[in-house]
Amino acid sequence: MELKEWLVLIIGSLALIFGVMKRLNGWYYEAKLGKLWPKLPPGDMGWPILGSTLSFLKNFNSGQPRILLHNLSIRYGKSDMYKTHLLGRASIIVCTSEVCRQVLCDEEKFKPSLPRSITLLSGRKSLMQVFKAEHRRLRRLTMAPISGHSALEMYINHIEQTVISGLEEWASMKKPIELLTEIKKLTFKIIWNIFMGSSSIDSSIGEIEALFAQIALGFISLPINFPGFSFHKSLKARKELLSLLQSIINQKRMEKKKEGENWEAKDMMDLLIELKDEDGEELDDETIRDLIFGKLFAGHETSAYTAMWAVLFLTNHPHILQRTKEEQEDIVKRRPTTQKGLSLSEVKQMKFLYQVIDETLRVGSITFMVFREAVVDVEINGKIIPKGWKVIPWFGELYMDEKQFPSPHEFNPSRWDLHQELSLHLD
Repeated sequence: MELKEWLVLIIGSLALIFGVMKRLNGWYYEAKLGKLWPKLPPGDMGWPILGSTLSFLKNFNSGQPRILLHNLSIRYGKSDMYKTHLLGRASIIVCTSEVCRQVLCDEEKFKPSLPRSITLLSGRKSLMQVFKAEHRRLRRLTMAPISGHSALEMYINHIEQTVISGLEEWASMKKPIELLTEIKKLTFKIIWNIFMGSSSIDSSIGEIEALFAQIALGFISLPINFPGFSFHKSLKARKELLSLLQSIINQKRMEKKKEGENWEAKDMMDLLIELKDEDGEELDDETIRDLIFGKLFAGHETSAYTAMWAVLFLTNHPHILQRTKEEQEDIVKRRPTTQKGLSLSEVKQMKFLYQVIDETLRVGSITFMVFREAVVDVEINGKIIPKGWKVIPWFGELYMDEKQFPSPHEFNPSRWDLHQELSLHLD
């Protein structure tokens, strides 16, 4: 046999093996479904075990998670849902407002179900891990003392002074700054101080922020707890961070016991420590740790990315930046001469800035999907969502729906003049 024939045989065999391996995952799940498999949505189940996870993680880490859905729509045509295999689970991505609404509102057929990586990193008592009645109970207990006008008034001066100090520091730097890195440091300092108090921050803020950054890398990853993998590093960072939080809780409980009736809550952890449930019981340390961790993580990541995108969008749209500045200057002009610093009433007057934030969240939001699981086989629009499969409402696609948002790729804060009711649901 000549060399050319050998090459044809080898290449043909490799192509056959490649094709079989690429379809093996799909065949496996189709065989499990039996007669239901023809009703599955279009899509690609990817490689055995890995599915489409590696390509998704590559795009996610490069800031382009929407490429997955884009590729599916190009390959299989426009659909309200697609099948795939992500983060170790057979999954259905839903990408129209109608189907997303059905999935999110039907608690009997769809239950919250996070990827294993998020489950292990967020903690048992995190609000992400408790559902239905328990979720509502914990949210009601913990949000009441740390949200609303009184909480904002308590911290608005601190936030303003921290931002001013940060901007002055950036202005004094002799070289260009890495915007996202610096904004993350700034937002973390604000949020940590609000939750933990200023006494626990100055000497270790950089180290603590680095721990959060490492944990964030593991949230959307393959949950492989083995040295060298990102998830393994994230678990170690979480353990170190929880140890730090526990030491702060111990310190605060000692201060409360020592000061007795003279003790007053100075930050949000203090408020959680003194909080009591309907039965008069205090929250245990694990609950406080996991709740604080969840709120710190969510506030730090979303605030930093939103601020970064807002800066970039305003920089690229000078006329929008000018209108935003004019609104701020007009508010300052009306400020009483006796007033020092920003007030909550002034924040409420920033109507256009609110629209800028809403539009930033629409175009640049990092919260582009949530996770559910089908409790039973569910048929929607002639397509089957099998029991036990992950269901992923893909918000990123909804934000680019031309029916809801004409010229969806255009950054246009004024569109929210007509969408005030929607702005409540984009944060």
